[in-house]
Amino acid sequence: MVLIPAQTPDERTAEPARKLPPATVSRLTLYLRTLNSLLAEGTESVSSEALAESAGVGSANVRKDLSYLGSYGTRGVGYEVANLSRKIAQALGLTHEWRVAIVGAGNLGRALARYAGFESRGFDVVALLDADQMIVGTEIGWLRVSNVANLEAVVESTRTNMVVLALPAAVAQSVCDRVVAAGVRSILSFAPVGLTVPENVNLRKVDMATELQILAYHAQRLQAPSLDQDRPTA
Repeated sequence: MVLIPAQTPDERTAEPARKLPPATVSRLTLYLRTLNSLLAEGTESVSSEALAESAGVGSANVRKDLSYLGSYGTRGVGYEVANLSRKIAQALGLTHEWRVAIVGAGNLGRALARYAGFESRGFDVVALLDADQMIVGTEIGWLRVSNVANLEAVVESTRTNMVVLALPAAVAQSVCDRVVAAGVRSILSFAPVGLTVPENVNLRKVDMATELQILAYHAQRLQAPSLDQDRPTA
């Protein structure tokens, strides 16, 4: 489970944190992973340099990112691990209860359903759905596959507030529309197609093929001779 120290009364009544830059949000998840490990070890304080090393960024980035949360550390001591972990978890929304349904029980959906890392980061996978009658009713991990025809009822009964779409392109939009109509406002899509959602819905798309293409570009840049070496000198 996620190691999030109990909130103080002041923190429970505090105003929501201001909007953070996307790059900062990404780095905060890395800091929190390190802080959770330190909490488990009983470590009480950590320096910005140690956090920077664990996240693979500069210590200046760490200090700037944490300043958005009102955390500045103490000279010569660093940051209090428990307090900083709590503040980051609060900023990322991890003090809320996130109940996740995965739609699509193919190879990817099954792998996601078995992934123990969701629970350790504060996400409870409560449902797995599919349209294939050969799969519906079978058990995958700790979940019994539900019929996607009953999606709305499953979302309601499990109190799902986040959905992962692991679907073919042909059906992704229609299922996405049903998910939105069922009241879910946070969707992560692995479908190989762009989806349209209302402005009040948060949609994140993961396109592994695109990520591999970007990786291939950077790989060939590392392997190819420097373009500067081929330029004639004046």
